[in-house]
Amino acid sequence: MACCFPKLCFINCFQGNSLLFLPNVLKVYLENGQTKAFKFHKTTTVKDIVLTLKEKLSIRCIEHFALVLEQQYNITKLLLLHEEELIQKPRLEFVAQKKDSHDYRCLFRVCFIPRDPMDLLQDDPVAFEYLFQQVTQCDYR
Repeated sequence: MACCFPKLCFINCFQGNSLLFLPNVLKVYLENGQTKAFKFHKTTTVKDIVLTLKEKLSIRCIEHFALVLEQQYNITKLLLLHEEELIQKPRLEFVAQKKDSHDYRCLFRVCFIPRDPMDLLQDDPVAFEYLFQQVTQCDYR
């Protein structure tokens, strides 16, 4: 994966797209190949999803992470999602309305690289491992 922006898209059994299959469910792709699905409401923010991922993945240094949108057919186009952004706001509304969502997927990425990765290793080995997976599994299609 080339950048730190997650992709939002609908699940299409034949093409492998999988951001939004059920109404009001967001699928987030992780670096280890897994996905996590989140039911969202009109008040759900990006931060809500990031904090839930923090708990599920046992990450302590969450300040380095963000959700990003990755364009399916142009991996160089990534959109960083602001933590206060509502999932159903105009920029993300297509996810809830299933319009063109097959072109994007939502990724959970390390977007803010620590000045000294060794500090991250000492402070949060889980976050360091996630960063390591991200930088060693780059996909430069």
